[in-house]
Amino acid sequence: MLSSFPQSEVGLWKPARVVQAFAVLALGFLIIVGLSAEALFGTVFISSILFTIIAVICLRGLVLGYPHKVFGACNVITTARAALVSVLAGAITTPISPWIVFGLAISAFALDGLDGWLARRAGLTSLFGARFDMEIDALLAAVLALALLSELSELSGGTAGPAILVLGFTRYAFVLAGMVWRGLKGALPSSIRRKAICCVQISALIIVGFPLTPELLIQPVSFLAAGALLWSFVIDIAFLVRHRS
Repeated sequence: MLSSFPQSEVGLWKPARVVQAFAVLALGFLIIVGLSAEALFGTVFISSILFTIIAVICLRGLVLGYPHKVFGACNVITTARAALVSVLAGAITTPISPWIVFGLAISAFALDGLDGWLARRAGLTSLFGARFDMEIDALLAAVLALALLSELSELSGGTAGPAILVLGFTRYAFVLAGMVWRGLKGALPSSIRRKAICCVQISALIIVGFPLTPELLIQPVSFLAAGALLWSFVIDIAFLVRHRS
């Protein structure tokens, strides 16, 4: 989560109750993250630091741009996904059973979509919630890619490494490129294609990391998904170039 949440929904009142509720919720999840990381990896450092960073950014986003008076089950689900991704981050430096990596990743991915459905059902949709969900998707892809990179590179003879990096970090490369080329900072319209490709991206990482996936499928699945992701970003970049002011 490299960038801050949007501020276009800022109102005159600050959602103090929402901020307090999230602070308590985040503290509870931080304890769970720490206990889980200690049990799985023998250290809480990476997982706890990552979740703390997420919580601080979310607190800022709530203060600056959250329009509702309740936090909502939708955002609780997204926070739970953030906790799962934070625990998974421990696998980047401490190898563990691929079944545990798969279990954490599939749990975080399975909850995706539920938060949006709950937000629409409760009338709690917001730019904050949409951005929160999107950034956790991107973070899940990056963390999972790093957790799987060494293992998948060995299985594929090193050929899958570049594709895994594309699947994990294209979003962040796009954000960094926008800091240099201001034309990439324009607003993009909502896109079913973009959402579908995001599902393909994370699904591919989970499939190639699944312990029972045949080795001969690792390279084609990762390269096809990486190609689809790059194609999607090319379309978005072309749109931004055509509509830059």
